[in-house]
Amino acid sequence: MVMDLHGRDVHSRDLRYFVAVARELHFTRAAERLFVSQPALSKQIRALERQLGAELFVRDHRGVRLTSVGAALLPHAQQALEHWRSAVDAVEGAKTEERATLCVGMSTRPARGGLLPAVRSRFGEAHPEATIRLRQVSWEDASAGLADGTADVAFVWLPLEDLERYAWVVVAEEPRHVALPATHRLAGRDEVDFADLVDESFLALPEGAGALRDYWLALDARAGGPPRIGAEIASTDETYEALVDGRGICLVAAGNAPLITLGGVVTRPVRGITPSRFALAWRVGDDRRPLVSAYIKACGEALGQARRDPSGVSRPNR
Repeated sequence: MVMDLHGRDVHSRDLRYFVAVARELHFTRAAERLFVSQPALSKQIRALERQLGAELFVRDHRGVRLTSVGAALLPHAQQALEHWRSAVDAVEGAKTEERATLCVGMSTRPARGGLLPAVRSRFGEAHPEATIRLRQVSWEDASAGLADGTADVAFVWLPLEDLERYAWVVVAEEPRHVALPATHRLAGRDEVDFADLVDESFLALPEGAGALRDYWLALDARAGGPPRIGAEIASTDETYEALVDGRGICLVAAGNAPLITLGGVVTRPVRGITPSRFALAWRVGDDRRPLVSAYIKACGEALGQARRDPSGVSRPNR
């Protein structure tokens, strides 16, 4: 819609009717072109003239002609209709792209056992027209983009905040290790009891990570005692730098150990705490969206193959 001189709305239909008559200079031919009746077209033009407070056409025995007001309006009406068509095309294009694009969020890349390429392969076979877009998300968002809608599905670490909002399938269950500077007093052990770590300074996820921050600090194994926080970390790079700097130690999933044992850092298995769980998650209800349900199905098929082939993707635990 556009506004007339008095601030009232003029619909694009009114402008389409006006432009058709202006081009044909004949109400009957314009009506045929618009697939409307001639009386309905004449009535609509009269209504537009009343809104604008001026006649747009001269109608007499010589035929139909534009008035000076109509001639002034015509290029602007054509431009407004062109802009509206462009806007509609842009919206339709965005809707088509949205339907054909699946955004997969992650804060940790799910390289475990070739899971990601296995899921992508199966998904691509079922939906060759669709595009998968991977979105790397800071650890500040434990939902990896699900919470704010920027991801359609996401590979996340459990637990999630607002559990009732999400559904998931666990794709890997891994022991938790402790990452230590190579010079740490416990670095020479083959395994470490968590009781020997409770007084250490820990690297913590940002507070926005909520329950996930608590989990990687192992609050449930501390008998109510508060952890000592040496620094906050929001990425693998930050974690490595903080470990090398001696600002603290941290718990990591066994599958992530190679990401930070680059030099000067070692990881050791930890006794006395539960294993970590890595999952594909989605918003409750979104599994009815075709691409989301297809990706969930592809993940299930990849995990099923892993059960049949122990050398493949990690077997899930639900």
